[in-house]
Amino acid sequence: MTRVWMRELWGWILAAAISLISVGAVAASPRAELLFRDGDSLVVAMLARSVLSGQPLDWAMSSVLFVPESAAFTALDIVLPLGTNGVLAASAVVNLLALYGAIRLVAGRSRPWHAPVAWSLLALGAFGASAITEVSSSREALELASLQATTTYYSATVVAVVLAVGLVRRILDRESRSPAMVVALAAVALVSTFSNPLFLAWGVAPLVLVLVVLAVRAPQRTRILMLSALLLGAAAAGMLARIPFAAWIANTGAGYAQPSHWRDSAEYYLGLLGDRIVSPFGLVGLLITVALLALAVVRTTRSPDVGARLIAAVAWTTPLVVVVGAVVLGTHASRYLQPLAFAPVLALVAWPTTLRVSADLRRRTAAVAGVLLLVGGGLSVPRLTAAASAPDADLACVTDWVEASGRTGAGQFWTVRLPKLHLDDPSQLVQVDHRLDAYAWLVNRHDADVGEVSFLVEDSQTVPWELPQAVVPTDIIDCGRYMIRDFGTSTLPIGPAHS
Repeated sequence: MTRVWMRELWGWILAAAISLISVGAVAASPRAELLFRDGDSLVVAMLARSVLSGQPLDWAMSSVLFVPESAAFTALDIVLPLGTNGVLAASAVVNLLALYGAIRLVAGRSRPWHAPVAWSLLALGAFGASAITEVSSSREALELASLQATTTYYSATVVAVVLAVGLVRRILDRESRSPAMVVALAAVALVSTFSNPLFLAWGVAPLVLVLVVLAVRAPQRTRILMLSALLLGAAAAGMLARIPFAAWIANTGAGYAQPSHWRDSAEYYLGLLGDRIVSPFGLVGLLITVALLALAVVRTTRSPDVGARLIAAVAWTTPLVVVVGAVVLGTHASRYLQPLAFAPVLALVAWPTTLRVSADLRRRTAAVAGVLLLVGGGLSVPRLTAAASAPDADLACVTDWVEASGRTGAGQFWTVRLPKLHLDDPSQLVQVDHRLDAYAWLVNRHDADVGEVSFLVEDSQTVPWELPQAVVPTDIIDCGRYMIRDFGTSTLPIGPAHS
């Protein structure tokens, strides 16, 4: 094996160690709520269960179809002899590894006096360090790097944006056209837009903007403009490809845009920023981001070629475009600002030249860093395993009772999704609203075909019920944070579905 391939192999091994360290730290913090238990975080795992069970599929999705995420999770579920939480943990590590692969593509090819593998590892390490500083259990905290470890919060879109940037750079760096890379770029843009239109805001708009600006003075003007046209055309094809799947898209996302509320949006995001700053860990995470943004601006002005300028410009332009766009559209969701976490790290690989120190010092530093990462990654395995296998007596109480009953019950969105996922037959729990109407949101609508239920699952997040008929439970089962209202032989009709 050549020295270049050995270097690439060690890059992947050390990237796996960084991923294990990062995910292990997140899983051992209150942020584990988003990894393993949050209602929103479980849709991909639930969809994979539906696919593998062979039950009829009639899913109600949001504007996001989660195609790459679901395919990856389903594959892991098939090949790994792990429980649901174990697969979620493995998926988190794979998500960070995929990000490393995309960053490595951005860093460019190996050549003399360049160290793209080392700088790619440094970029992933900076991203992982940001994730480690995020310890809140809230999905709405301005803690964006750790969202990459989840299956639901657009991990595939993050990777796709970085892949698109890397493919554009590789095409610009080559003197002759590379048909394979052009096709790959078109495929990434098409599939990513089809799966998640947010790719347009995170990837297509900032990248095309930077390309058009670069085309003003770059000698490769024709190629740059052609790449811009390719991105726009592939994204348009991705949007058209969504039309046959309209029945699965319960919300196009158009309602999320409320430009008249831009002031409220600005105050909301500033409030999240304030909450982040007052935490010591949060302050460290913000300082990492600010330092990377400053580096990106500097490298934009000092990069020696168009490819390096492209990466450096994207690193600070993308967060700027996304933040301004989120405020102008009046949005209120921190997850839309994820480019603040992943785009700035690209500044580290804009021009990955070898440091001007002795070769002996570089080798010794690399050896020490590699050993530390391998040890840290090894120690993180039992930590991650413990987090994924932590007993949940309350959840087990619910699932054991439901399975033993052999009957079908119901619960509201934030309450029912975790028990539903962990049942041998998820269709035993139907997702409803407080009026017992089927709530067709991020769930298989086929579940509600049962028509009636004989028990209700509640917890602290359950809205008081307004049942269609006056019935009294024959028994109330206490399962810690959960409570089951059992109506015995009496049944409650499920109302019409809505999203």
